[in-house]
Amino acid sequence: MPDSVYKVITLVGTSKDSWEKAAAAAVTQAAKSLRDLRIAEIQELDMQLEDGKILSYRAKVRVSFKYQGGQ
Repeated sequence: MPDSVYKVITLVGTSKDSWEKAAAAAVTQAAKSLRDLRIAEIQELDMQLEDGKILSYRAKVRVSFKYQGGQ
């Protein structure tokens, strides 16, 4: 197998329902424009609040993909 290079980016996904759906939203959106997604790693989870109520769940996700050059 030839040597490979991977690029890592950080995305923030949001959901009104759960952290799992927030993370999935980030990966799903990334898959629309990036090829060869390899790993998704949750970095941080938080919530957006208003008047003591949860407005949305947020997941900061590190995604790696095979580097093709020129990106």
